[in-house]
Amino acid sequence: MQSPITLFTIEEYLQLEQTSEIRHEYFGGQVFAMSGGSKQHNTITLNIASRVRSHLRGGSCSVFMADMKVRIQLANQNKNIFYYPDVIVTCDPQDQDRFYLNYPCLIIEVLSPSTELTDRREKLVNYRNLETLQEYVLVSQEEIKVEVYRKDTQGNWSLTILSKDDELRLDSIGLTMTMTEIYEDAIKI
Repeated sequence: MQSPITLFTIEEYLQLEQTSEIRHEYFGGQVFAMSGGSKQHNTITLNIASRVRSHLRGGSCSVFMADMKVRIQLANQNKNIFYYPDVIVTCDPQDQDRFYLNYPCLIIEVLSPSTELTDRREKLVNYRNLETLQEYVLVSQEEIKVEVYRKDTQGNWSLTILSKDDELRLDSIGLTMTMTEIYEDAIKI
């Protein structure tokens, strides 16, 4: 027996999200419920967002976490995607939509067992379609490990893997964080 797949317009999706008790990500008309996070996930996300917010305070950039969506328009496929990154930064004055961002320069995802493959594959591929994105960061909650995907001036992406004794350098916003700052109260260093 086959069940039909319900497709939503962007407008229907955005309206649904305003009244829903759970968050959903949107992929070309399909809507997918998001699972909740662990204490470690939440603590790491808060550590990063707090440090980034403190660094950006008073400037032209804004930081958001968890409940702010990023919109990706895939022109070649005529699809729209909405994801909820754990931490997202925009410095673009064009980012004026109330419920989502179009021009992020930095996206950070704290990896969860249920979403790690999506973050590593699908989101990595789709986020790289954002012209303004300069860095995509994956932070493990199981071990002290941070992966930084960084775009150079020619548009090429490179990967740097950081561990316990390294520092996270975020060129997109001019901030360096220690692993202690990232993992405070989540994992012993």
